[in-house]
Amino acid sequence: MADELQEYSERTAIKKTFSQESDSRQALFASKPEIAKAFMQRFPKRYIVALLAFLGFCNAYTMRVNLSIAIVAMVENKTQTDGNGTVYSAPEFPWDSRLQGYILGSFFYGYIVTQIPAGWLSNKVGGKMLFGVGVFCTALFTLVTPVCAQTSVYLLIACRVFEGLFEGVAYPSMHALWSNWAPPLERTKLSTFAFSGSYFGTMLAMPLSGVLAENVGWPSVFYLFGVLAVLWCIFWFYFVVELPENHPTISNEELEYIQASIGFTHQQVSNQNPPWIRMFTSMPVWAIILAHTAENWGFYTLLTTLPMFLNDVFGFELDLAGFASAIPYLVMAIVIQVGGHLADWMRQKGTFTTTQVRKMFNCGAFACQAVFMVLAAYTTSPAAAVTCITVAVGCGGFAWAGFSVNHLDIAPQFASILMGLSNCFATIPGIISPTLTGQIVQDKVINNTVLYCTELYPAFLSTTALHACTHSHQFISIHST
Repeated sequence: MADELQEYSERTAIKKTFSQESDSRQALFASKPEIAKAFMQRFPKRYIVALLAFLGFCNAYTMRVNLSIAIVAMVENKTQTDGNGTVYSAPEFPWDSRLQGYILGSFFYGYIVTQIPAGWLSNKVGGKMLFGVGVFCTALFTLVTPVCAQTSVYLLIACRVFEGLFEGVAYPSMHALWSNWAPPLERTKLSTFAFSGSYFGTMLAMPLSGVLAENVGWPSVFYLFGVLAVLWCIFWFYFVVELPENHPTISNEELEYIQASIGFTHQQVSNQNPPWIRMFTSMPVWAIILAHTAENWGFYTLLTTLPMFLNDVFGFELDLAGFASAIPYLVMAIVIQVGGHLADWMRQKGTFTTTQVRKMFNCGAFACQAVFMVLAAYTTSPAAAVTCITVAVGCGGFAWAGFSVNHLDIAPQFASILMGLSNCFATIPGIISPTLTGQIVQDKVINNTVLYCTELYPAFLSTTALHACTHSHQFISIHST
């Protein structure tokens, strides 16, 4: 009886909040011309947030990926002339495979540090501000990367570490924003649409970086993407609002739909303390962590080494290697969006539960990835290798309709913290994989071990995650403290 009374009082408070917010917005709109008001209310604001978030992740990943292409141009042999007029061939930066592995992995040393703090901080100050500041600061360090590289390899590594620190806030802060903006039955498609920007950014960065490095010079790679990210920040801070109720032009219908479907307001949960012990002892949380780590193991291995693989093994020129490396991520970006809409459609139809949909998309995708990556290890032609890798990476897009949204399913008010927690563990492959590949690959000879490690280990983790989440769905109610 006490629980029913508490629920009734909370629902009454929510309705009262809706009424007050509606009255205040109507007063605001009364001062605007009718035509302007009608035009501004025409576009659902949650979709505008999704579009700008998509572009934000796109910018973030262009700045993360560009070094993977630029480093090929930085270390390749070039014809040079010394002071005596002697012509010789030597790389601009004489870095061996191991040092290149450390350089490529240095980003993740910073990235892993800010995951959990970003989840907690975005729960306090809001995801909009943290996401925007993170991308802006990453852009500043991207712009100074050429100077750092030409000064000292240690300064370059430090610059990449700082880039990782600021970009590390992206995923946790976005989940904080979606906890306020995404209705439950639209969580998958809104979240996956925003996250797919990461792969569109990867797809754009690889060929553009190759063309720029080949024809303009490798420093232009960092200047272009740094400037584009700064321009994006202007639109983000101007158009995006932290809470739906604070948006000046949101319609009453959209606001009431968002808040009624979510079931709680930001004010009701903003002062709750995260249940840390329950998080760290929850099997569903560890299932998400294992699945996230499995996906990132394969992704980060290919992200940092695929251009070099195509260049060294199949003799692709730098610009062609960039285009070929982009194909898998174009496919994945499309599959992520298709998977998000398909998952929400299956949930709305009621044929499958949310838990069943998450498992089906997550583990089915990992199994397909493992099969095609093993096939890639035995191919002998460039076309077959690119095809197998493209199918493998593309299938991974369906997994994002599973683990990446599951934080919002089980604890929406703490989703930013859970995303920070899972992405913290999932960043470990980004540190280990480039260094491990650098140890395995000596004198530009790549054996099948790299491709086995890319997907067989994730396949094992996905099986473990499936077992762990057998009874998972909702573990923390909105009243937890």
